Amino acid sequence: MSWFRRERPAPREVVPPDPVALVRAYHAASTHHHHRYAFGPGELDWATQPDPFRRYVGAPSVQLELVEPGEAPGDEPRYEPAFCAGEVPPAELSARSIAQLFFDALALSAAKRAGDAHWYLRCNPSSGNLHPTEGWLISAPLEGLCDTAFVAHYAPRAHALEIRARIPAGAWSELAAGLGPGACFVALTTIHWREAWKYGERAFRYCQHDVGHALGALAVAAAGLGWRAHVLDDLGSDEVGALLGVNEQRGPFAETPEVLVALGPAPADGSAWRPVAPSAQALRAASVGLRVGIANELSSGWVDWPAIEAVHAATRKPRSAGSHTLGASPRLSALAPEREPIALRRIVRGRRSAVAFDARTGTTADALWQALARTTPREGAGLHDLAPFDPLVDLALFVHRVEGLEAGLYLHLRDPRRAERWRAVCALARDATRVEQAGELEVWRLRSGDFRAHARSVSCHQEIAADGCFALAMLAEFDGQLASRGAWMYPRLYWECGWIGQMLYLEAEALGLRATGIGCFFDDALHTLLGLQDATFRSLYHFTVGGALEDPRITSEAPYAMRPADGP
Repeated sequence: MSWFRRERPAPREVVPPDPVALVRAYHAASTHHHHRYAFGPGELDWATQPDPFRRYVGAPSVQLELVEPGEAPGDEPRYEPAFCAGEVPPAELSARSIAQLFFDALALSAAKRAGDAHWYLRCNPSSGNLHPTEGWLISAPLEGLCDTAFVAHYAPRAHALEIRARIPAGAWSELAAGLGPGACFVALTTIHWREAWKYGERAFRYCQHDVGHALGALAVAAAGLGWRAHVLDDLGSDEVGALLGVNEQRGPFAETPEVLVALGPAPADGSAWRPVAPSAQALRAASVGLRVGIANELSSGWVDWPAIEAVHAATRKPRSAGSHTLGASPRLSALAPEREPIALRRIVRGRRSAVAFDARTGTTADALWQALARTTPREGAGLHDLAPFDPLVDLALFVHRVEGLEAGLYLHLRDPRRAERWRAVCALARDATRVEQAGELEVWRLRSGDFRAHARSVSCHQEIAADGCFALAMLAEFDGQLASRGAWMYPRLYWECGWIGQMLYLEAEALGLRATGIGCFFDDALHTLLGLQDATFRSLYHFTVGGALEDPRITSEAPYAMRPADGP
């Protein structure tokens, strides 16, 4: 009968979700609250704990020299001069300098043992010591490594390079045209499952922290060789992945491309180094050809985390020329380096994350200003050329035990041009007073008093946030950056936080203290404490510095005493 007839409905247009809206939704869903934590595994399935070491089975493996600190003349620059342009003569690009670079940036730094348990630490810190970050080298021919230009994966357990591809001479010339002589590339990738196994949905945040820590570790290791590091952020994620040969990987053990970094000799006049990113054509030419080696499986089972897959897809970066503006932010005055006796490489390889603090050790106001200055752009400090954009992260400080400075809550603006924005959206900042003794640093006193309980409370009730000399929260420009640049800026805000954390780790070591990053915190509780009224600034990372308590049950061993010849 005619009244039962139905017209076929017109097909509905499928509108892909807005990437920025998806990022905001992920950030809200992965936020910890006092009444609930972000969605995670609940309990750890030790049977499926991921292998922390990626290997490419079948790829030619070349072991790198173990360049221990102090073994050769000139390989032990002082800590302070390494942060000043022109103070460390540039090393020649060679198998030895590459070995030292990776040894000081991404290699094992210690083997630990407690009873029957045995694990490794690395120069680049990681949330939960899970190490989702993988390192890669793309270089011209180097005697002792490869007789052609090549793409290689770095295997930290063996301190070796796995040669996955050879690049024809013509393609390499085009790829490296914007670098200058004696330069190379290092790339970083992420395996999300390594973090998600323990942390669930929030793991994407921690993976990006780890990329930032690794970038900081690379920049400092490069400085020890008289080199500069610069993120080539005009490139698209797919271009970096194609160059490395990881785009075709699928499943929970897949590596996702993060960033390509140029490394080269620092300019003799101390000026900024601004290498030009390879063209799309050059990257395509270098990406053609066989990739050798099969990635190892990392665990016998896994859990899918769709939220991580979704936010990763939303934040993949397209190629974009002139993605950032750089050099407009004020910089601190250049300083003549002190000829202090601290050796840089002993600091970077001796860095450790504290597990607990003694609740007694303090520091001085001068030491605090020195630590904050290490994270702030300074004239002639080449490490600040790493990021392709001006500082986007400021620091809220919980001062507990700092001689010469009243205990309380403070704010350090790493870019003073944000002062009016802070006063407009932060209730505590409206009547804040500038701390004159901080010198060139833009530090405001928000409130005086004992904020140890507050620091503990907003950091998931962890005592370590209250027991140190000081703790801090890193607050990034949030809504404005996502709106103006796109969803791909979201990971980069975490990279900057990780880089700041790496500088604070090293500064703590230089001061005879210890530090640790805190990824578990109550985001909105911190915002409420500061009186933040909107999402102009969001807290992305917490950190703390103090006098460490050592566990006598844990012993330390040399990490490469039994280095495998070709195994993991």
